[in-house]
Amino acid sequence: DVIAGFLYAILILAVFHPLVDLIDNFNLTYKYSPLIIITVEMVEQQLAGLRIARRCEPSEEPSYLLDIHTSTAAQPGGSRLVAVCCSNESIRVYDRERLQFLREYRGRPGLLSGVRFAHACDSLVFSACSQGSVRCWDLRSASREPVQVFTGYPSNAFISFDLSCSDLVLCAGTEKADKDTFLVFWDARGVTDCASATKEPLGVYSESHNDDITKICFHPTEANLVVSGSTDGLVNVFDINKDNEDDALISTCNSDSSVSSLGWAGEGYRQVYCTTHDEGFCWWDMAQLDTEDPITLLHVLDARETVCTENCSLHYLVGGLYHEKAGKLFLLGGTSTGNIHLMGCSSDGLSLVGTLGGGHSATVRSFCWSPSEESLLTGGEDAQLLLWKPGAVERSLTKKASLKISSSVQKRVRVHNTSLKSRRK
Repeated sequence: DVIAGFLYAILILAVFHPLVDLIDNFNLTYKYSPLIIITVEMVEQQLAGLRIARRCEPSEEPSYLLDIHTSTAAQPGGSRLVAVCCSNESIRVYDRERLQFLREYRGRPGLLSGVRFAHACDSLVFSACSQGSVRCWDLRSASREPVQVFTGYPSNAFISFDLSCSDLVLCAGTEKADKDTFLVFWDARGVTDCASATKEPLGVYSESHNDDITKICFHPTEANLVVSGSTDGLVNVFDINKDNEDDALISTCNSDSSVSSLGWAGEGYRQVYCTTHDEGFCWWDMAQLDTEDPITLLHVLDARETVCTENCSLHYLVGGLYHEKAGKLFLLGGTSTGNIHLMGCSSDGLSLVGTLGGGHSATVRSFCWSPSEESLLTGGEDAQLLLWKPGAVERSLTKKASLKISSSVQKRVRVHNTSLKSRRK
């Protein structure tokens, strides 16, 4: 019994002594990183502390920067890339860390809508075109021609698109033509090395929207789930594994206005949110579909009236980002003079987290958040591409543009307008 008791005491010490040391070290020095708890307050401080780290060199042909995306599958020893969709019908590619311009792609005439890297291959870049196609360029190719063209039907003018997280399915949304509007799907596998090889659609959804489909977003981890938004005010969630459109439609949410951006949020990404062209915000919980609880988490008719202080005005919303570590949804908006506002979302409403100034000199049109590096890329109507990092000191020698550039794209795309009225259903 004495020996057994002695061994038991040794076992207790062996187990609990390191644990006590571990707790002490965590409380005093945060030495053991796996136990560090990331709080919402810490994340909000980090976002508010973002500072300019880099600016891209001015382009010879200034244009609005309408969409930004970064590669996620950089080769060993290589650097990540940034692709930017511009109002002059071009795609520009940059080195992400230095914002050094690498190359530019132009297809046939037609406005480009959005830009996306393939998830598993950082050399493939996609963009939708108003001339009825989605194009794919290969950065490894010496040719500036697309290596794959996903063709639609003759009346299709694509204004939105996305690629599934598995890189298997491509989906694009059309403008309304006559009385029709479509979600068009393609098999995205097997991009060839043959310039301008074409692929025809797998099929379409044609009944779920009755106006321009402005945004499409696949689920971050489930390749069969996709959400679409339209100027008809509807936000539809589909399971494309189903046999037909009626069965595929999981949920229809009404934003009461024209949808300008949307995305997934929440634990397991079971929530859907959108912003509208008259600066409204809607947030729904898809996990509540099979319950009696309401799915609407928050509906803000006009964020400009909600997020406003004596020294801080909000002119427009750009979009949202879900911060996984904090488990919190944030919105990004700004002013016509280039200030960027970061706002936190809760069921109680929107709250200002911080303002990023000294960067842009005109409306910010696009952004891309990097969770791994906790940094932010922004692009705007001043033709500037900026990289923001926590506590950074700007190393670029480029001076920021002093004037907003003019562009014919203003006549083509919807711009933020304080007098724009809601389109009520």
